Amino acid sequence: MDKETYLETVAATRDERMRWWREARFGLFVHWGLYAQLGRHEWAMNRERIPVAEYETLAETWKPVERPAREWARLAAQAGMKYAVMTTKHHEGFCLWDTEQTDYNAVRHGPGRDLVREYVEACREFGLKIGFYYSLMDWHHPDGARCATDEDARRRFLDFTQGCVRELCTQYGKIDIMWYDVSWPLPTPEAWESYKMNAMVRDLQPHILINNRSKLDEDFGTPEEHVTAAGEGRDWEACMTFNGSWGYMPISPDWRSTREVLGLLRTAAAGQGNLLLNIGPAPDGSVPPEAVERLAGVGRWVD
Repeated sequence: MDKETYLETVAATRDERMRWWREARFGLFVHWGLYAQLGRHEWAMNRERIPVAEYETLAETWKPVERPAREWARLAAQAGMKYAVMTTKHHEGFCLWDTEQTDYNAVRHGPGRDLVREYVEACREFGLKIGFYYSLMDWHHPDGARCATDEDARRRFLDFTQGCVRELCTQYGKIDIMWYDVSWPLPTPEAWESYKMNAMVRDLQPHILINNRSKLDEDFGTPEEHVTAAGEGRDWEACMTFNGSWGYMPISPDWRSTREVLGLLRTAAAGQGNLLLNIGPAPDGSVPPEAVERLAGVGRWVD
């Protein structure tokens, strides 16, 4: 499918695919990975210049409890959220599912099981639409940076990326949202082969929604840490932290109050947008009590 045909097809089906999303208005974002064990922000590997070999040791020590995603899904449903988006792979490169693209995953290391599958099953149990976050940027993959200057490395990295995305779209049944993030270091959608990759996603998941972070506008914009409309006639979703960090950070001095969260939700809904509110579970998978308390209050208001 050429670029023009792809764009026409996406536009022609958008209103029908977006119908549930435009009615939902409220979703749960979940950032969970090896960085939870450090508790110092999900960018700790980069900010603290932790060498890859040293960071890799976190994969063996991560031992979450069984099926913590049931708590997340239950809290989301009680808070009035209609969908969830979870980090299947963040910038650190550790995959939370049973992937054949790399041994650096939750099945072959510490957890010893498919955490994405547990999340999918929990969402279905509590009636939530299912979204997968996938970071295009990868600090662990040897070609993650080199792909910008070495054509052979770019090919290897794109094969890896497309292989991961294909697995996510084929191993878990119907998926509702593909939420890409950080298209560094390649500068264009052509360099990322975004048209080809997203056409594959839509072929495998015809009803899926795709965000705008693969260097293509796709279905909706994603203002981050501000609730601002994406433009006239443009669907948008504001993704917001609860306490200034996407990942688990227990030392955070401030959390958004229930009243502030409700203000964000009202502003988003009034602007015909959605609010995607994040929690960063602890290493064991439990939700910080501050988030539990506030989500309970939000749920009472939504009811």
